[in-house]
Amino acid sequence: MSRVQKSVALRWLCTLAALAALVIVLFPVYAVIVGSFESTETLFSGTYYWLPHAATLDNYRTVIQAQSGSVLTSLIVGLGTAALALVVAVPAAYALSKYRLRVTVILVSSLLICQIVPSIVLATSLFIVFHWAHLVNSYPGLIIADGTYAVPFAILVLRAFFFSLPNELMHAARVDGASEWQTFRRIVVPLARSAVITVAVFAFLNGWGDFIFALTVLNGSTIVPITLGIYTYLGNYSTDWGAVMASAAFAMVPAGVMLVVAQRYIASGLTAGSVKG
Repeated sequence: MSRVQKSVALRWLCTLAALAALVIVLFPVYAVIVGSFESTETLFSGTYYWLPHAATLDNYRTVIQAQSGSVLTSLIVGLGTAALALVVAVPAAYALSKYRLRVTVILVSSLLICQIVPSIVLATSLFIVFHWAHLVNSYPGLIIADGTYAVPFAILVLRAFFFSLPNELMHAARVDGASEWQTFRRIVVPLARSAVITVAVFAFLNGWGDFIFALTVLNGSTIVPITLGIYTYLGNYSTDWGAVMASAAFAMVPAGVMLVVAQRYIASGLTAGSVKG
């Protein structure tokens, strides 16, 4: 096989792998959307329909009437998680990338460990701490809990980007009379816009789609995010699967819109810092 043939074969192989990955990711979403227009009886009839069979909007009527408050709750939690991640991660990542601190290795290693600890482990320990601090069944408690994943991820992404910024920019600003804070606010943060938007979007999605922390921290609370709203349709003896599908489809809309709007920032933000130039 010639080099050209190998190149063509590799291109086709990569294309097929990308299509397979796309199908694996999107098919569950498609199945949820189709199922949201069907009744529970149709869903369990033993026949899978690629298009809605005997389509109905009853599931969406049920969800809109019952889950409108849950959507607002999830928006508050998602925006609060994004704000917490930015307030903590932006200055922390800058300090870990530009200042020589003796604890840098320990802090970065701790952040990496935070990303691999199972959420149920963190949720259990946080519940004990939040119970002592009177943060159980509250928005601040849930936002802080979601931040235990969002903040470390944001710091690691932003730190990689700040490493790619040449130190000469900061030195030039200091020579021109700018203070450390002015340099950070007027030069560093605007240059890091793509990375900042990226971590904000992922932090929002982390708070929007959280279930484990919400189930643990909001034990018996009147605060019900959309993820727990979906869980209410799952009973011990009967489950309204049509409403479950409609709730899941309803919950995907804000997240999907945000990803579409911010996709160009996310693409550049995730690759920022991979090559220092």
